[in-house]
Amino acid sequence: MNIQWYPGHMHKAGREIKESLAHADIAIEILDARIPFSSENPLLAKLRGIKPCIKILNKSDLADPDLTRQWQSYFDQEKGIKTLAVSMDQTDKIKQLSELCRKLLPEERNESRPIQALIMGIPNVGKSTTINILAGRMIAKTGDEPAVTKHQQRIDIGNNVVLLDTPGMLWPNLENKHSGYRLAATGAIKDTAISHEDVVDYTLEYLMLAYPELIKTRYQIDELPENPVELMKIIGKKRGCLRSGGIVELDKAAKIVLNEFRSGTLGRITLERPDMMVRELKELEVVRANKAEKKLARKQPKTGLLT
Repeated sequence: MNIQWYPGHMHKAGREIKESLAHADIAIEILDARIPFSSENPLLAKLRGIKPCIKILNKSDLADPDLTRQWQSYFDQEKGIKTLAVSMDQTDKIKQLSELCRKLLPEERNESRPIQALIMGIPNVGKSTTINILAGRMIAKTGDEPAVTKHQQRIDIGNNVVLLDTPGMLWPNLENKHSGYRLAATGAIKDTAISHEDVVDYTLEYLMLAYPELIKTRYQIDELPENPVELMKIIGKKRGCLRSGGIVELDKAAKIVLNEFRSGTLGRITLERPDMMVRELKELEVVRANKAEKKLARKQPKTGLLT
């Protein structure tokens, strides 16, 4: 999967996050509840050290509620990280965030000066909307397209807590190919940078195994075909995505599936489970080892007889 989604301003965003985190007391990361692992910045754990962290599982109204609970348990028990599952219409629940920040820090720390809370998240995950709810006014720009926020801001949200806002960013080296597809499926990567057919092919393959009844119900299909391409053809025919000769326009059908997944029309769906991530991380270790071996081999001096 070839995605061009790391524009120059994101390099700057990465530097800003590193600098701000050095002065922050606590880190808040907004995640997409449908992909809690793939929407998590892999650098944050290294950069924050022992500083406390809160993970906000946003868009939980679009995610599978059972899997959201599994992810919250995973973060709490395996990582020691507090979580809050929310949707953007739960303003009262989101406003609990400042008090949660205070609870995770020593009381004497709360009184000496305002708590500096770094807030971060990938593009299109709802970070700006969360900030506006916490501030009680329009502070951060919002939009459906990735990369709306481009400049760091400091926002007083009351309760002696100041948010250090940073631009939404993705990371330059996406080693796990599965995460790339999931990010594209949820809209974290601009649609102009991807092939809709590839992303939907990957997504439907997962949905056919994990949520077959949702697919059958939404598209009125009695029995699912053997592969996602055939499923896309069936959906395309039912939705009139045809050109002359009755040939299905797969790209048009793929866009319909993507839009209905993203809007929640297909149902409440989560694209990854904690046990899946354990397996994928093990696979990633093998990939890294192979890369390191090849890199070392390239550095070895070439020997041979001079003729």
